[in-house]
Amino acid sequence: MAFWQRVERPGAMASRWRRRRLCEVCAGGIRQVAALRDVSGHGALLETANPSALGCRVELLHPEAGTIAGRVSEIGEGRFRMSFDGQEAAIAFALGAIAADMTRRR
Repeated sequence: MAFWQRVERPGAMASRWRRRRLCEVCAGGIRQVAALRDVSGHGALLETANPSALGCRVELLHPEAGTIAGRVSEIGEGRFRMSFDGQEAAIAFALGAIAADMTRRR
C-alpha cells in the first residue's frame, strides 16, 4: 500500500482536517512528497515512501506555513519523525500549519 493511501486510513488522526495535507521534505538536495500526520513546536511526524536516514538534516516545506529545518529523530516503515528546536519560530510554524489545515477550503 502506498503512503498516500495510508493517509486516508480511518481513525489515523483525531480530526479529519489533517488527513490529506501533503508537504515536501528536502534532504541532501532531494525533494519528496510527504504526508504530514502530526506537528508541534518540537517536531513533526511524516509518512513518505522513502524515509530519510536517522540524524539526517531535513527541511519540511508546508504549502501555507512555510519552511522549517530539523533532524530526523525516529524512523519506521514508511514514516519518520523530525525534531525541531522548540523555539518561537518552530512554534509559529506548527501553529501556522495547524491553522492552515483547519481553515483550508475544500
